[in-house]
Amino acid sequence: MRRAHLLGLGFMAPALFIIVFLFLAPVVLTMMFSFTNMSSGTGISSGGAYEVTERTIRLLKDQGFPETTADRLAQDTYKIDAAGLAAVQADFGKAFAQEIEAELSGKSFAGRRDLERELKRLKERPRSTRDLKKAADLFKRSILNTRFETEQAFLTSVDELDLRLGETETAELTRTAYTGWVWTTENYSLIASLPSTLRAAGNTLIYVSFTLAFSIGFGLFLAVTTFYLPSGVATTFRTIWFLPRILPPVIYVMMWKWMAWDTGFLSSFLAHFGVPPRNWMLHSDINAWVVVVLINGFVGASLGMILFSSAIKAIPETMLHASEVDGANRLQQIRYIIMPQLRWPILFTTAYQTLSLLTSFDYIYLSTDGGPGKSTEVWALYTFHTALNNYGGVLQYGLGAALAMVLVVIGIAAALIYLRLFNFNDLVAKPRIEQ
Repeated sequence: MRRAHLLGLGFMAPALFIIVFLFLAPVVLTMMFSFTNMSSGTGISSGGAYEVTERTIRLLKDQGFPETTADRLAQDTYKIDAAGLAAVQADFGKAFAQEIEAELSGKSFAGRRDLERELKRLKERPRSTRDLKKAADLFKRSILNTRFETEQAFLTSVDELDLRLGETETAELTRTAYTGWVWTTENYSLIASLPSTLRAAGNTLIYVSFTLAFSIGFGLFLAVTTFYLPSGVATTFRTIWFLPRILPPVIYVMMWKWMAWDTGFLSSFLAHFGVPPRNWMLHSDINAWVVVVLINGFVGASLGMILFSSAIKAIPETMLHASEVDGANRLQQIRYIIMPQLRWPILFTTAYQTLSLLTSFDYIYLSTDGGPGKSTEVWALYTFHTALNNYGGVLQYGLGAALAMVLVVIGIAAALIYLRLFNFNDLVAKPRIEQ
C-alpha cells in the first residue's frame, strides 16, 4: 500500500510542479508587486536615489504642495557659502574671496543677476564682465535633475535652498523625490478612482457578455445541426468551423482585416451598391465591437462545437430511437433529451470561456488595439498597456499587477457563481443506484 502511495505521488509530481511554480508562484509574485509602486522609473531593485525633476514638481503640486515652494525647487539659488568662497579664492584670489565673505556671507539670491549686482559693488571684483559671471556661478546651488544617493545628502541640499519647509512638507518632498519603489496600497485606490479603469470594466462586461453568448449559442447550434447531418457532411462542416481555433491568431486577424479594411473585400463588394468604402473594423465604436465579438466568438464557438458534439454522440442511441417511436420530433428531442445531457459540457465551456475572455486580449490587440478611442480596450488589454506597453513611456509594473489581481478575484468569483448556478454538486453526485 505504501509503495502504491509513493507511486501515486510520483505520477502527481509533474502536476504539482506545474501548479506550484507555473500558477501559484506567479500569482503570489503578482500580488506582492501589486502592493508596490514599481515602474520603469523606479526599476525593480529595492535601492533607489533621490532626484527632483519636472515630473516630481508636477506631482508635488497635484498633491497639494505649495506651488511657490515647488517652483523654487526648479530655480537656481545663489548662496554665499564656504564651498563657493573656496572656489572664488582658487580662481580669483584671496582678497576677492575675503571681501565677499565680509560683505555677503550667508546671503542667498534668487538669480545670478541679483548676485552680480552685489559683486559689482566690491572693490576687489574682477573687471571683466565674463569673469564676474563666472564668479557668480561658483555660488549656484540647484537640486533640479541632480541625483543624490542618500536621503541625508538630498535633505542637506534642500536646506541650502533656504525653503523653510515644515516636517510634513519635507516628508512629502522626500517621498516624491525617491526614485526607488516602496510598499504601498495606492494602486488599489487608483483603480477605484481612475475613470480609465471604469471604462475598461464596462468594456470588459460588454466583451465577455456578448462574446460568451455568441460562442456558446453558436457552438450549440453547430453541434446540434451537424448531429442530424450525414456523417461525412457533418465532419466537413465541423472541420471548416474549427479553422478559427487552429489558425495562428496573426493570420486569423489578418484575414479579418483583409475583409474589413476600406480596401478590403467588404468595401469592394458594397461599392457595387453605392456604399462608400470605409474601414468596417474601426469606422465607429459599433463597428469595432461587432468585429471584436465575431472574431473571438467564432474561436469560442469552434471549441464549444467540438465539446458539445462529443457529448451529444455519447447519448445512447436507444433514447433517441425510443423518442421517435413515441412520436417526438427533432425539436422535442433537442429540448427533452439532448439539452439535459449537455449541462456539464455547457458548465465547463461557459466557465472556461469566461475565464479565458477575462484574461485574453490577443485578438483585440491584433485587430483594434483597444480602438477607436479606447472604446474596445478591455481590462486585460488595459493591464497590458499599463504595465508593459504604453505610449507615455512610463511602464507602471505595480499598478499593472494590481489590475491583474482584480482579474484573478473576478475569475474566482465567476467560477464559484457558475458552480452554484449549474448545481455542481448534483452534476457530480453518484447515481442513485450506487447510493
